[in-house]
Amino acid sequence: MIRVYYILFFVFIIADSIAQEITVQGKAIDALGGKGINAKISYKSYPTGGISGTINDSTFSFEIFGSSKYSVTAEANGFISNTILVDPKDATVDQKIVRNISLMPTGHTVRLSRLIFNQGKARINPQSFAELDEVVAMMKINTKIEIQLEGHTDHQGNEKANLKLSQDRVDAVKKYLVSKKISKKRIKTKAFGGTQPLSNEKTEEARSLNRRVELRVLKN
Repeated sequence: MIRVYYILFFVFIIADSIAQEITVQGKAIDALGGKGINAKISYKSYPTGGISGTINDSTFSFEIFGSSKYSVTAEANGFISNTILVDPKDATVDQKIVRNISLMPTGHTVRLSRLIFNQGKARINPQSFAELDEVVAMMKINTKIEIQLEGHTDHQGNEKANLKLSQDRVDAVKKYLVSKKISKKRIKTKAFGGTQPLSNEKTEEARSLNRRVELRVLKN
């Protein structure tokens, strides 16, 4: 029995030496101008929150260990708070994770830039789940936030079909958020079809830019 205890002791020692310190760092930036913003930046292990800390600055840096994800939330006057999730699996070879937190001025919408749908479809590509999980984390951390999901398509094709597609897409996003235990009462949806293009150029890049879902904070 003593020999077993010695073996377990050495296993724990080896495991502890293998666990490496990872540095998480980044900036809170204005999503429109790209400049740094002085913000209250809070981080905690996700979802339990057993380890946490706060930094008041435009930049942040902290160390993490183990395999737990961490949520990092930035709050600043005049801006919509935002949350990102960092995963130790994303660390570089030099044990760093660099992520900026973009803050949108109050009253503006935030584009879900990593939300992917196949053309003409409303099924969410699994590659989009990481960004949607950040929306989930933001809404779980700030339980007063209410949002509106706004769907847009390009302006090609039938107007009624485009309107339906944009509605189907925001409904799909809402369904995903609700599946993660966010109350459906906190999520409104609105469809615009192709009536509000960001670009009128007749290129694939412009059409791709116009196909989007945006998030508007109604209550913070």
